[in-house]
Amino acid sequence: MKILKFGGTSVGAPERMHAVAALITAEKEPAIVVLSALSGTTNALVEIGHALAEGDKQRANRQIDALRAHYDKFVAALVKTPAALEKAKAILEEHFEFLHIILKISYSEALNKDILAQGELLSTKLFSTYLQETGVEAVLLPALEFMRIDENDEPDIPLIKTRLNALLREHKDARLFVTQGYICRNARGEVDNLKRGGSDYTASLLGAAIHASEVQIWTDIDGMHNNDPRVVNHTVPVEQLSFEEAAELAYFGAKILHPASIWPAQHFNTPVKLLNTMQPDAKGTLITELPSGDGVKAIAAKDGITAIKIKSSRMLLAFGFLRKIFEVFEKYRTPIDMITTSEVAVSLTIDNLVRLDDILKELEPFGSIELDHDQTIVSIVGNEVASTPAILKNIFESLRDVPLRMISYGGSRHNISLLVGSSHKVQTLQQLNKGLFNL
Repeated sequence: MKILKFGGTSVGAPERMHAVAALITAEKEPAIVVLSALSGTTNALVEIGHALAEGDKQRANRQIDALRAHYDKFVAALVKTPAALEKAKAILEEHFEFLHIILKISYSEALNKDILAQGELLSTKLFSTYLQETGVEAVLLPALEFMRIDENDEPDIPLIKTRLNALLREHKDARLFVTQGYICRNARGEVDNLKRGGSDYTASLLGAAIHASEVQIWTDIDGMHNNDPRVVNHTVPVEQLSFEEAAELAYFGAKILHPASIWPAQHFNTPVKLLNTMQPDAKGTLITELPSGDGVKAIAAKDGITAIKIKSSRMLLAFGFLRKIFEVFEKYRTPIDMITTSEVAVSLTIDNLVRLDDILKELEPFGSIELDHDQTIVSIVGNEVASTPAILKNIFESLRDVPLRMISYGGSRHNISLLVGSSHKVQTLQQLNKGLFNL
């Protein structure tokens, strides 16, 4: 059995949803189809939540009505028969009635999770209605019945596996299933989610739970490109990556794939394909256990980085100094991306500034603190890149006129990371594209 995940742009218009239906019905192997919310829906639901959190129920009501108008137009173009149209309208009525009811309820974070879940519930129900109208038999599997995270917000894979396989056994003759990405229940049984990009995560977790033959991630781009096509001309898709290479690229900014979606596939050795719904015949990118060869595969950039430098003469010849620094970030649940050290200073980067003031307050006793905001991590990824002298030479020759704030080298044989001011990001990506790929 395969897992086929389709993102928001892949189902964001009626004709795109029609195309997805054609893709999955042509699939010869049984499949579970994972859908995101229609493009724009999650953002709209986030804004509704913000309005309610601020006590502005009139604004929330206007936003709900605007979203309903969008869905009314969508449904009118999605299905045509009176029976299917009636069913689709009933689905809209159910979920938008819920959104209007919450205007009368006190806002809470738990309620906000319920609001955010409406997008995936709507997309899967409407898609199932269209499949039924066209005579395609598919079982709608409610993700809230089997997707669960524990008290640490980590997926409970044993429980997911048990519950999902039990549901599949109930429909042992079915070949096609549809379920929601992103949404789940938490350890308290409340509606929750896997955060932004969580539909990729859902697909990978389901692939691990059923030992799928393959996980396909369908988006609006033909695989993972060797550089950011939004700011660099002449980028090309990468045909094959190892799990390690893909994980580095996803974590350091490649938007096509959610970073957390790699480890379940890697742990259970499930191949992942990145494919394009707009160009279904394109090869895309295959991610497997083995790399396709040595050398640079791709470059990724991660924005919104802040560099923190702690300078202290007490660090010289002192043991335990770094441990105490790291404990501060652990205390405030703030991950560190890059780190470099010298005899009297340590520099590190973070992308989560929620607890920055608390962190800085606790770091002050260790020495003087310097901050650099608006930084970008640029990562050069490929098998054995960190141990290939010619690659190192090309990187630094390409960036002779770019001021580098930090360099992370040796932590991984698959990755060399550079920290530059965000104002130099485009220049860095373009010059590396020419120097490393001759493009």
